[in-house]
Amino acid sequence: MDAGVAHQPLQPGLYIVATPIGNLGDITMRAAETLARCDGVACEDTRVTGKLMKHLGLSKPLWRYDDHAGEKDRARLVAAMQEKAVALVSDAGTPLVSDPGYRLVRDARAAGVPVTTLPGACAAIAGLTLSGLPNDRFLFAGFLPNKDKARREALESAAKADATAIFYETAPRLVKSLDAIGQLLPGREIAVARELTKLHEECRTGTAAELAAHFAAYPAKGEIVLLVGPGGDERADEQDVDALLTEALQSAKPSQAAAQVARATGQDRKTLYARALELRGA
Repeated sequence: MDAGVAHQPLQPGLYIVATPIGNLGDITMRAAETLARCDGVACEDTRVTGKLMKHLGLSKPLWRYDDHAGEKDRARLVAAMQEKAVALVSDAGTPLVSDPGYRLVRDARAAGVPVTTLPGACAAIAGLTLSGLPNDRFLFAGFLPNKDKARREALESAAKADATAIFYETAPRLVKSLDAIGQLLPGREIAVARELTKLHEECRTGTAAELAAHFAAYPAKGEIVLLVGPGGDERADEQDVDALLTEALQSAKPSQAAAQVARATGQDRKTLYARALELRGA
């Protein structure tokens, strides 16, 4: 970075700065320059951002802005942006992606404050590129809910889109979520991407049942991107449908198995129910 440029102040406003998701080498030159020239940094955790700033050899005022920030906190930051350049960062990755920053952006824009974005690392996109799942259309749906009913509703909603669904998940809940996907969406191709950009980066693909069995035996660590391949309008052939129904019938009644396979393949539920009864009686 040019030393002269680094000491030139930025114009007042809000600067949305993406930061590394693991490997500090992924900070962009533009992000480092902006952090060097800004007047202060709004961040989720001052300790986490402090480590990044130390890595860059920078010292700036750090203002906490996280899920618990309220209207008064935003008002103070927006007021500061009238005269100062404020950088907004998350603990890792692109701010506003599963992050409360959008409220600050809305208030800044409403107040006439210039807003600039500096793109960079994003775990959801990194996981998608590693997975090998279709990426012409994708749906990012944030963290899967912890409660069973809410998780099921989130998965059912995502399944309606003819697109790869991307979720964030925690390691302790991974196997339970994979089990839920296996029951609701049998036959879908699944990918689990973890420790992205770090030493032990891993992306494992397979069915939900295969991945659940693996991670039950070898518990995952770190932050996880969970991807569910699209079902879309493609029609499985009879052999595929029978395989899906047989798998679903291992843990579900014929009506439930038919509903699961209907969601996964787009085929008629009544027809699938009749076939499930035949397979159950075979």
